[in-house]
Amino acid sequence: MNPTEPTPSRWDAVLELDARWSERLRLPPTAKVRRYLWSFLAHSGDSWFWLAAMLIIWLAAKGEWHARAPMYAGGMLVLAIFVLVIKFRVRRERPSGNWGMLYRSTDPHSFPSGHAARVALLAVMAWGLGPLWLAGLLTLWAPLVILSRVRMGVHYLLDVAVGALVGVAAGQISLLLEPLFRAWVPFMF
Repeated sequence: MNPTEPTPSRWDAVLELDARWSERLRLPPTAKVRRYLWSFLAHSGDSWFWLAAMLIIWLAAKGEWHARAPMYAGGMLVLAIFVLVIKFRVRRERPSGNWGMLYRSTDPHSFPSGHAARVALLAVMAWGLGPLWLAGLLTLWAPLVILSRVRMGVHYLLDVAVGALVGVAAGQISLLLEPLFRAWVPFMF
């Protein structure tokens, strides 16, 4: 080893292992049908889609659905700010690749995964807000979205694992803060 070269740290070794394992899960460009299916899953966790859905539900629904929508939307918005702060502090570059150019151009940082955090948050919040069928459906869907981000090559495994943990914690905190949120902005419910 050259004495002028910096000694690799344990963190460098973790990142190298993360990159190798992530590359093994990545779909090859020749897997057209599988890439289409995983691409659909990867996009199904997009924030614009979920926020638009919550706005439509809030405007069109009555009763509990009307009250649930601002909770989900508020949780997603606060989570997005938190994730972006972490991303711009850590500044880990996304894996190289061509898929997901919108993500790559608008958000070049990959750690933690906002999609993983968002879908984990939604699943956790569904267990607290209901209904039970939605909680079950989101719990089955969330890991597929999380894995799809690695399969399509826009995240590393560590990005999605930490993103999911952040989302689970944010979902639990959102549920704990629900009474305060309802008191602060009662006109939303």
